[in-house]
Amino acid sequence: MANRILFLFTIILKSFITFSQTDIANNEPAQVILSGRITDAKTGEPLSGATVYLADMKTGTSADASGQYILRNLPAGHHLIEVSHTGYNTMVEHFDLDKDMEKNFMLTISVAENQGVVVTGVSSATSIRKAPIPVSVVKKAELQQTISSNIIDAISRKPGVSQLTTGPGISKPFIRGLGYNRVVVINDGVRQEGQQWGDEHGIEIDELSVNKVEVLKGPASLMYGSDALAGVINIVTHVPVQEGTVKGNIFSAYQTNNRQRGLHGNIAGNLNGLNWNLYSSLKSAGDYTNEFDGRVLNSRFKEGNFGGYLGVNKGWGYSHLIFSGFNQRPGLIEGDRDDATGKFILFAGSPLERIATSKDLDSRELFTPNQKIRHYKIASDNNIAIRKSRLKLNIGYQNNLRQEFGNPEDPEEEELFFDLKTINYNAQLVLAEMGKWHTSIGVNGMYQTSENKGEEVLIPEYDLFDFGTSVFAQGFYNKITVSGGVRFDKRFLDSKEFFEGSEQKFSSFKKNFFNFSASAGVSFEPTDNLTMKMNIARGFRAPNIAELGSNGVHEGTFRYEYGEVNLKPESGLQFDAGIELEYEHFSFSMSAFYNHINNFIYYRKLQSVFGSDSLVNVDGEDIPAYRFDQKDAELSGMEFNLDVHPHPLDWLHIENTISFVRGRLGMKVDGTNNLPLMPPTRWISELRGNFLKAGKTFCNLYIKFEIDKTFDQTKPFFAYNTETPTPGYALMNAGIGTDIAHKGQTLLSIHFGAINIANETYQNHLSRLKYAPENMATGRPGIYNMGRNFSFKINIPLWFSKKQ
Repeated sequence: MANRILFLFTIILKSFITFSQTDIANNEPAQVILSGRITDAKTGEPLSGATVYLADMKTGTSADASGQYILRNLPAGHHLIEVSHTGYNTMVEHFDLDKDMEKNFMLTISVAENQGVVVTGVSSATSIRKAPIPVSVVKKAELQQTISSNIIDAISRKPGVSQLTTGPGISKPFIRGLGYNRVVVINDGVRQEGQQWGDEHGIEIDELSVNKVEVLKGPASLMYGSDALAGVINIVTHVPVQEGTVKGNIFSAYQTNNRQRGLHGNIAGNLNGLNWNLYSSLKSAGDYTNEFDGRVLNSRFKEGNFGGYLGVNKGWGYSHLIFSGFNQRPGLIEGDRDDATGKFILFAGSPLERIATSKDLDSRELFTPNQKIRHYKIASDNNIAIRKSRLKLNIGYQNNLRQEFGNPEDPEEEELFFDLKTINYNAQLVLAEMGKWHTSIGVNGMYQTSENKGEEVLIPEYDLFDFGTSVFAQGFYNKITVSGGVRFDKRFLDSKEFFEGSEQKFSSFKKNFFNFSASAGVSFEPTDNLTMKMNIARGFRAPNIAELGSNGVHEGTFRYEYGEVNLKPESGLQFDAGIELEYEHFSFSMSAFYNHINNFIYYRKLQSVFGSDSLVNVDGEDIPAYRFDQKDAELSGMEFNLDVHPHPLDWLHIENTISFVRGRLGMKVDGTNNLPLMPPTRWISELRGNFLKAGKTFCNLYIKFEIDKTFDQTKPFFAYNTETPTPGYALMNAGIGTDIAHKGQTLLSIHFGAINIANETYQNHLSRLKYAPENMATGRPGIYNMGRNFSFKINIPLWFSKKQ
């Protein structure tokens, strides 16, 4: 298998490099300059600090005090430019750059910053309005105003996005009711590969380093192959600073509920096209608390992360070397309690078992069970101009090391140890514009190998090879943008046998999966204020190794899992339609979808011959058994957003967001056809005031108050008592923040926020802690979510060298 990969990869690389070298040698790309002025469309005043960014070239700058900007060393050809400024509508424009050009921009005040450029799901950057399927963008400023314990927690407020949690430190993304391996996470061009199949396995990306997040909702297998059945989350960490500058940043945060503290620092520079960024983050949290459970034992975690990149941007394009290290130690919550007092039990089921003391609960020391998660990544990201075409080549290597410790008598014993190594490759040729069409062809995939190094095993060791080829095109016709393409994928899985003593725990098996994917969509802009979208897409997902071959206790999820080797791939056909209205004083958007999935894979609780739960005795403890199964399924839903900006109260925003999804199996299982893990309907209503946009000392002041209402989930997966209904709840949240400036330069930004002000006691339907053991002293099932929490954040920008 390794030789096959090496041969294939060598052929691809040689072909593209030979083509590149020949064209570059015969036609050295011209280096041109783009400059101009950015002003307020009404007043004509210069917009100092407005940013100009070319996403495909990963280069940008900001306007000076007179509104002037300049970008040097750009390759000639077709470009997409994004011009933005806080409080103004983002302007996105296609243009051809063949020689030095002066281009001015006039921005209008916005009701909501809904526009911009995205690169998710397409071969090259495109505007959000022209993307045929819904895309949400979360920028750094919004992340800093949000209280969260990880990056998925931070973006789960976006319509259609939710999170499956196992305590504050572990979150998995769900898009429109689908998660696990149905959501692809991209980080700086590299597909993130950890242990996506596990409930207690979060994504291994440092929250504090993130600059921007793009969320694409719907099948995106056209660009990413298997697993993007629900959508894609593209997390951007590194954005080159403007030419001629060296600057840094120090960020610190504290949360009161679990005493979570975070510290992040970075330094970035761009001198004569040589650019870099280095960052480091530290995070630590104790046990969180709520009114019913008190402090939740072992919900603590700590992180120590680092990363950066070194690159060069020239007239021929760019080449960046990216690296990162993620290190997290989260506790795993067992939830066992004393029957008489209801207090949490430490080291349950072992000779060291005892009731947790106040000192235990106040400590930050990790108790067993806990995890040690390390994720190391290095990648080469390249974009080379070839005449008016571009070659995009991304090669990455990542190593995910996940250890689980569960023996209190020997805390260093590695009960589970997954060692996952992945090589990702992606090569795309973005062809020169042909008439109105932008077209790309490419190949991408990965080679993966997994080893078990612990005392126990849950999944077999395996080798995986993934290969896909695609063609994607966008056509621009006045007010209509047409997008679509086709893709073919092939996946090879070689699972190894394993003996536990003399007993065979895993049998060897080999699987081949292949599939054709396609999509077609249109975005129609009859006026500057109205956009209508439609899209149809077919995606697929191959079964993951846990679904095919697991056999063991899935720690932290309270279940014993059996895989099913004969599972078929999932294939989905989704229809999307949406409408967006944007005016000076209000904006409205609505999107609806219907997704039919063949062979939907889910787990169900097994029953014994007597009709009760099937239990597996492991080390003296009876654990309910689950097996993976599949049926056809369908999901449908809608998302609404209304943002009112009433005149003459230009400082006021009234925003309402509603998300709804309904999932059904094609036929009933044990009396129900409800899909498991469906998020309930959610309504977020926010009242926000923006003041002192251009204040001398205090500027960009905001005050907000919101009600976050989650409705009852009365349609869980009842079969075999797998899920139970979840009552709804409403959380009251608030926030205030401002920039403090001197002589037009920001000295620091401060943010104060509060969530669950009324200290509501609730359980989220997608919290796995909901199914922790019952508190026999109170009769309450499981563990509840976090109570009242206040957050303090401060961000200090540092300038070491600034272009005059």
